[in-house]
Amino acid sequence: MERFFNTAGPNQPALHYTLPPLERVDWAELSWLIDAQRYFVLHAPRQTGKTGLLLHLAQQLNETGRYRALYVNIEAAQAARNDVGAAMGTILSTLARSVALQWHSPQWASAAFDSTSPNADSLTTLLQRWSLASDKPLVLFIDEVDALVGDALVSLLRQIRAGYAQRPMAFPHSMVLCGVRDVRDYRIHRSDGEVITGGSAFNIKSESIRLGDFTQAQMAALLAQHTETTGQTFDDSVLPELWEDTRGQPWLVNALAFEACFRLPALRDRSCPVTLEHLRQARERLILRCDTHLDQLADKLREPRVRSVIEPVLQGEDLPTDVGDDNRQYCIDLGLLARRDGALLVANRIYREVLPRTLTSVLQDSLQGHAEPRWYVRANGRLDMVALLTAFQQFFREHSESWLDRYSYKEAGPQLLLQAFLQRVVNGGGRIAREYGLGMGRTDLFLQWPLTPQGFVGPLQRVVLELKVLHSTRQYTLEQGMAQIVRYGDQCGADEAHLLLFDRNPHVPWEQKLYRSEHHHAGRAVMAWGM
Repeated sequence: MERFFNTAGPNQPALHYTLPPLERVDWAELSWLIDAQRYFVLHAPRQTGKTGLLLHLAQQLNETGRYRALYVNIEAAQAARNDVGAAMGTILSTLARSVALQWHSPQWASAAFDSTSPNADSLTTLLQRWSLASDKPLVLFIDEVDALVGDALVSLLRQIRAGYAQRPMAFPHSMVLCGVRDVRDYRIHRSDGEVITGGSAFNIKSESIRLGDFTQAQMAALLAQHTETTGQTFDDSVLPELWEDTRGQPWLVNALAFEACFRLPALRDRSCPVTLEHLRQARERLILRCDTHLDQLADKLREPRVRSVIEPVLQGEDLPTDVGDDNRQYCIDLGLLARRDGALLVANRIYREVLPRTLTSVLQDSLQGHAEPRWYVRANGRLDMVALLTAFQQFFREHSESWLDRYSYKEAGPQLLLQAFLQRVVNGGGRIAREYGLGMGRTDLFLQWPLTPQGFVGPLQRVVLELKVLHSTRQYTLEQGMAQIVRYGDQCGADEAHLLLFDRNPHVPWEQKLYRSEHHHAGRAVMAWGM
């Protein structure tokens, strides 16, 4: 069978294009930590290759003959929640099955199954029995640790801590806990209402290692495997665009490449090279389909600690002073945000598209009857932006208050409402690229609309829109916005530029808020719209 780009579960090199797992970590550091009897944490966002790496590490250690290594995934114990006995029972049976499959040794498995009445120290007891019986030091890789919650998670961490001092003779020589977050970021809510931090429940951790995303060189190596297998090549412009879209996030890289190479009908002909336009088509299809990976991110947006960080990002405002380091780090650990050159940014271009679309998806459907594409397309195929924004002005006046009341992201509501309205009009016909971020003071939108049946390879209408909220006088904000949108319009090669100014002052009447005026700045025509 022809190998392919993997988007579900651990990689299997016989089936999937695969990068050597140890090339993505500092193997010298990991092996030293294991040799030094350290207990440490490996964490990374979902679907980045953590499980595949742990399986490979366990196999590698077993093949050396120096250690007896075991991988175990304890996610199934999540269902027990605060029931410690039920959680420990699930963990013990999972350990038993893992031993039977990986070590092919029934007697090791029976030791776990013999623990018929799981309790608050049954894991410690089992690991002690195994360690004493083993002729080699035990190394344990525990995956999906942070799937556990409440009392069950506290019990797991404390049982490991309780046995730590007995290593390596009577407890595992080394242990790796793996999950999305670093254990120090755990906020564990016990059944009695007490909140315990992971750092206090597991203060024996020596290191925390984050599995990084692909580098550009690793992405190129992954694509090269497809070319070597099928003969299908990638245009030189594809890799830089793929990098900007994904910033090396492993699932996104594989999903985009799979969508382009295996799902676009034109590219099933392997003599046809993968072009930049093919990649952009694949990106749009991926975003619209909202696969599980993207859907999981969307679900996180509902959490208050995520909203406290993401909402200012969507607004382009500064972070409030009461947003703590924990919330920011949580968004980084989830993979939503990244730090680059000292700045906190949305992790990649696809997530930058997904965040506002996700938050406005229901609204887009609700706009049926308010924003229909056919109303704004002229006979020559161009979008009538004046008619479209005039309609939005009236819509915003009539409905913004009631519609924004439905949002949890109320502060970013005007920007999201405009994006939903615009997305509803261009869906399936055009494309919108978004630029926003902390401290920008604006949201920039770049709209591309095909003018002929050639689609995006033919002539395009290019429009830039800048969205700003009034925090100062109208004149100052207008002058500031003019300079910004002219730079953005030149950067995008835009035909039209529209500056939208939202006045959130409830005491200003709508007759003063709503206006339209034409301006010229640095040789470019700009239309300003008051909202």
